[in-house]
Amino acid sequence: MTVLWWVRGCPDHLVDAHASAGFTSVGPDVGARSGAVAVLAGPEPYSGDVLDSMPDLRCLARIGIGYDAVDLDAATERGILVTNTPDGPTTSTAEHAVALMMAVSHELTASANRLRAAAGDYVSRQNSMELNGRTLGLLGAGRIGGAVAVMAKAIGMNVLIADPAFDDGVELDELLAESDVLSIHAPATPSTIGLIDADALGAMKPGSILINCARGSIVDTDALVASLQSGHLMGAGLDVTEPEPLDPDHPLLQMDNVIVTPHIASNTTAGRARMESMAYEQVTMALAGSTPTQLLNPAVL
Repeated sequence: MTVLWWVRGCPDHLVDAHASAGFTSVGPDVGARSGAVAVLAGPEPYSGDVLDSMPDLRCLARIGIGYDAVDLDAATERGILVTNTPDGPTTSTAEHAVALMMAVSHELTASANRLRAAAGDYVSRQNSMELNGRTLGLLGAGRIGGAVAVMAKAIGMNVLIADPAFDDGVELDELLAESDVLSIHAPATPSTIGLIDADALGAMKPGSILINCARGSIVDTDALVASLQSGHLMGAGLDVTEPEPLDPDHPLLQMDNVIVTPHIASNTTAGRARMESMAYEQVTMALAGSTPTQLLNPAVL
């Protein structure tokens, strides 16, 4: 019987499906790796050494869109097909980004904390930003960024886009200077890692907001802390950080004008089910001898 190795627990709604297809599902026991022919992978790293511990592996299917934790060259050298689920997390992640934007702009954390502390003087201490008529800058306008743009326009925001693949976009300098809210939806690549550094943050509008639901490595964490502490930025909403997770004593977790969630933007019930089902479909195609529709390393063929 074929072994399908799951890093995380196999959801009940898929157990019967792959069991009937002749798969045995096993958990994250290292001892199970040697018999695994497929992996439904979370965000954990897959280096050459990890792949070498799985000599029978034929397909690694990422549950999600990002694959920076997978060594594609190493997988290709070993004949392993690598796939992702680019359409799975779109709605959930876009909604999460907008939720962070609204929560930070309306100072929900600070206001709720003042109420819990019975601090009083609530109205005069509230200095929230109304988003209608404001400018949202999108760094990256793929599936998720595009969905955020639609939602932002629905609440009356103007939208600017900086994305090499977008014909009507603007340059990064203009995006930074004009945006009341900057929302990051770019992959982590050599050209984007560290892109939002001290200079970039300094070029943002005073009193603006940073949202990041992409990858923590795109933003210089120390520079972000400094910009928030100086009051240059109004606040930040982060689903991803560098490092990840943050130490419980990290300054970003102590600020009322910052909301940090633990890389769960795509993890709604519906979003998780979509991604897991899509990843399973990719595995099924690969093991049946077909070319997966979301193959990331076509050179392996």
